[in-house]
Parts: sequence; structure tokens; C-alpha cells
Amino acid sequence: MYEELLIMNGYGQFVWPAFIFSLASCFYLYVETRSELKQQERIFFLEFREAQAKKIEFIKGKASTKEALSIN
Repeated sequence: MYEELLIMNGYGQFVWPAFIFSLASCFYLYVETRSELKQQERIFFLEFREAQAKKIEFIKGKASTKEALSIN
């Protein structure tokens, strides 16, 4: 049974190398894309981490001002 699957009526010698090549190409593209994403994420967080922290502090300060004015 497994021999028939591997031979595929004589076309196995063409099908299996093509399948292996396609699988290897997809795996290579996945690994390269993942590493590029990790690199871009590191760059993004280095540039914008402090700006987001300042923005959050500003919003918190603004909310407390509204509360103080609404009480009076």
C-alpha cells in the first residue's frame, strides 16, 4: 500500500521532489518573514515606547482635572 503511494503509477519521481521543494520554499519564507517581523517590532518598540508612556500620563492628568472641576 505504501509502495503504491510513493510510486504513484510512475509519476512519484516527479511529484515528490516538487512537493519537497514547495514545502522547503514555504518553510524558508516563513522563517525569513518571522525574523523580519521580530526585527521590525524591536525597532518600533525602541522608537515609540517612551512616546506612549508620556501620552498615557498626559491623559491621566487631564482626567483628574475634569474631576476636580466637576466637584466645584
